Amino acid sequence: MSEKHGGTDKRARDAWLRALQRTASIGTPPHRTLPVAIDEVAHKYPGRPALIGERDGLTYRELADCSRQYAGWAVRHMATNGRTVCLIMRNCPEFLAIWLGITRVGGLVALINHRLEGRALMHAISVAAPVHIIVDAALVAVLEAVLPLLIPAPAVWVCGADSPGHRRIDREIDAERETVIADLPRPQLTDRALYIYTSGTTGMPKAAIVSHFRILQWSQWFAGMMDAGPSDRMYNCLPMYHSVGGVVASCAMLVSGGSVVIRERFSASRFWDDVASSRATIFQYIGELCRYLVRNPPHPKETAHCLRLSCGNGLPADVWPEFRGRFGIAHNLEFYAATEANFSLFNCEDEAGSIGRIPPFLAHRFPVALVKFDVARGEPLRGPDGLCVRCGTDEVGEAISKLPDATSPAGVPFEGYTDSDASAKKILYNVFVAGDAWYRSGDLMRRDARGFFYFVDRIGDTFRWKGENVSTTEAAAAIGSCPGVVEVVVYGVSVPGGEGRAGMAAIVVTAAFDFASLQRHLAAVLPAYAQPLFVRVCSAIEATETFKQKKQDLVREGYDPSKTTDPLYFADREAGAYVPLDRALYDRIARCEIGF
Repeated sequence: MSEKHGGTDKRARDAWLRALQRTASIGTPPHRTLPVAIDEVAHKYPGRPALIGERDGLTYRELADCSRQYAGWAVRHMATNGRTVCLIMRNCPEFLAIWLGITRVGGLVALINHRLEGRALMHAISVAAPVHIIVDAALVAVLEAVLPLLIPAPAVWVCGADSPGHRRIDREIDAERETVIADLPRPQLTDRALYIYTSGTTGMPKAAIVSHFRILQWSQWFAGMMDAGPSDRMYNCLPMYHSVGGVVASCAMLVSGGSVVIRERFSASRFWDDVASSRATIFQYIGELCRYLVRNPPHPKETAHCLRLSCGNGLPADVWPEFRGRFGIAHNLEFYAATEANFSLFNCEDEAGSIGRIPPFLAHRFPVALVKFDVARGEPLRGPDGLCVRCGTDEVGEAISKLPDATSPAGVPFEGYTDSDASAKKILYNVFVAGDAWYRSGDLMRRDARGFFYFVDRIGDTFRWKGENVSTTEAAAAIGSCPGVVEVVVYGVSVPGGEGRAGMAAIVVTAAFDFASLQRHLAAVLPAYAQPLFVRVCSAIEATETFKQKKQDLVREGYDPSKTTDPLYFADREAGAYVPLDRALYDRIARCEIGF
């Protein structure tokens, strides 16, 4: 069947079949978790590089041994049987070795965003209820600022350097290399392994539950889609506290005998030199990274590399052709997924702008639908029969995915969050028949006649900026706690040349308010990506209007000075301050002459 008529071309079909084949045996035996799978690879390729860091690395044998040492630490310090350890570290090989070791013996690891500070950091730690915190030595001071507020107080372990008053975990595991773990009960695939944080679409950041099964499923599925093998090297500069950088990109290589080239952060200036010298064959992207690369002047090594595949999400349709053509990467794998979601979409066919699809031969197994969405009420539209209404071709609606039930095994279970109320809000009942249940993605999409999905927008109080999800609830609370701010509304606005939406805050202030204080306050309570790029000072935010309606009006007016008489301000990176936003500055932003 041709792709034109809804079929799947051979290369894409082969990718889907590989993924199905690699995931088919998960669960036999039930104790074969990811650390066990990596042990098997280490037995086969003991000296092959597994993790290649900027300063150090680990072969497969060393990774397996190191993870066992951390497993021994977990046993000695009662971090097993579902007890939680928070991990706050920057990208490095040790990051993976730590959580692989702790989860090996039934411990649960919460991957904390190392860029968080203050209230946001305290919230992330508190919802995990850890017995221990393992922290990068360079981040100890940030952690110590919130430690007195954590009740009960978890034990703190430092990695990488000495820190007064805290124990060195890396030194302890070096001193005690042997701990018998073979006789301990091994976790089952259905047990919890990780908490990975997502802003979601329903409020404050939530800890999504990730089981051993899903970790192994993600790893093997992506390995199949990428056709990963021992000769591959994945270039990974995405945050490892996220599911893509920390699990998908890394572990798809580890179950395949390939190598992971780990970088602490993305650097546009050194990217091609680094990719070429590392002999990477695959790299994991977010759309904004790709835009940075095409904006850069030509580099002598941008085609002198070994890359055969780029894999990621958010590659804009306008960047796609130049990205593919200029850099000489043979294939691109765009996908849509969310940490907590029970479905994913893959674009194996280089359909520019599409986030993917589910091929016709798998539609019965992974049912995904778009339902009409009532924007005013903020919920799916229901017909006269009380059931949801399917969208037509190219009609925008919320993406939902079926949960398996007693009448049909189709679909994938939803593992939820640590917050049961938040989990309940993600389930939609009585969708197409009485009693059925579907997972709500919180994302608006459209689907074309060939079945390709296209992302439209996020529903609710979350938007994406600089590759991070930003909760407007969290940002508004942080801004509202600044002296002189009486009322605040936060929303996302589109900016020329920017991926996602930038933060904008509409605030009502007292005479005592000043922007210098606001800037200092925001630096202390919000990560840089969550700080508003634009601020609008309003005389009032009318209480008679619903929050959603008012936000929609504000979004429509944006930061255009011709659409409001309210004073507007822009966070000027060069000036290091919020500066008045007039027509001249607005035009410069529109022409992409100003960085942000």
